[in-house]
Amino acid sequence: MRHLGPNWYATVMGTAIVASAGATLPGRALPRPALEAVWALATAALGALLAARAAHWARHRDQAVRHLADPAVAPFYGCLAMALLAVGGATLSVGAGVIGEPAAVAVDAVLWSAGTVAGLVAAAGVPYLMVARHRVEPGTASPVWLLPVVAPMVSAALGPALVAHLPAGQPREALLLGCYALFGLSLLMTLLILPVLFSRLVHHGPLPLALTPTLFLVLGPLGQSTTAVNNLADAAPGAVGGPYPAAMTAFAVLYGVPVLGFALLWLAFATAMVVRAARSGMGFTMTWWAFTFPVGTCVTGAAGLARHTGLHALTWLAVSLYAVLVAAWAVAAVRTAGGLVSGRLFAAPVPAPRAPASTTARTR
Repeated sequence: MRHLGPNWYATVMGTAIVASAGATLPGRALPRPALEAVWALATAALGALLAARAAHWARHRDQAVRHLADPAVAPFYGCLAMALLAVGGATLSVGAGVIGEPAAVAVDAVLWSAGTVAGLVAAAGVPYLMVARHRVEPGTASPVWLLPVVAPMVSAALGPALVAHLPAGQPREALLLGCYALFGLSLLMTLLILPVLFSRLVHHGPLPLALTPTLFLVLGPLGQSTTAVNNLADAAPGAVGGPYPAAMTAFAVLYGVPVLGFALLWLAFATAMVVRAARSGMGFTMTWWAFTFPVGTCVTGAAGLARHTGLHALTWLAVSLYAVLVAAWAVAAVRTAGGLVSGRLFAAPVPAPRAPASTTARTR
């Protein structure tokens, strides 16, 4: 367990979003027991992983500290927050049919609160470490940098489900507007990172093969922010008065449609880069879980826009993306299970080869 890193929380995120995204599809597109089984699997995985990571910090503190000092690993601490939030949201939207609504609300409230605090710590702490402690070499920008700053956006997207369960008046309004603040925090930080990432791709070429799937992480803030504004618009009528509910609904559509359009463009670009990497021999790594949660956020974003516009094309888009999500999750889950059984995924990482020393002779 020495090399069990925070990136493993991506397995929980990717599993939970299969359940919660399926619940947003119209009608009875999917059997409820199937979604509940996936939710139960995500919940069990979260519990096991929290225990394993606690043991990792207790028994291998030096390695855990080394993870925080590594600019390639530290951003994955944002996955802890998103795993808590994803399971909490799935508990309320899917698990309520199993454990009852009061228990589901209580579980979601605890996990949302813990995930939001962890997300804010990651969103502030990881960039601080990158500036003050890490040595970030030129040309090493990665989509992984988005992970800690996207966590507050997940809080903004899932917090509105709790608004109706608070007392009317100030508590509901505070949570609703607090989620808008989380939305803005994450969005503006994302807008700082995306130009740096694209500049790295243009000036330094494609990512290494093992990191190429992380290009799908860009879909996370795009789909999740679209989901957030639509969920916030749904919660607004019971929380704020005056013209604000209508304005929030209009903003959900006027913001969500262009951003979803850009998400589809990036999906095409990222898919092309993954196909290129696969032809070059890209093998399975834990980065394949990047194919799951970000795509799931696009499902929930498209479903939210379909609710507010009534456009059937958006419904079919959500269903199509959900089919991609399920296929990606199945492949990643099977390959991960195989790696667990063989022990390969717990092996120490192979150090990158050093560049050969220059042998250029001095000439007269």
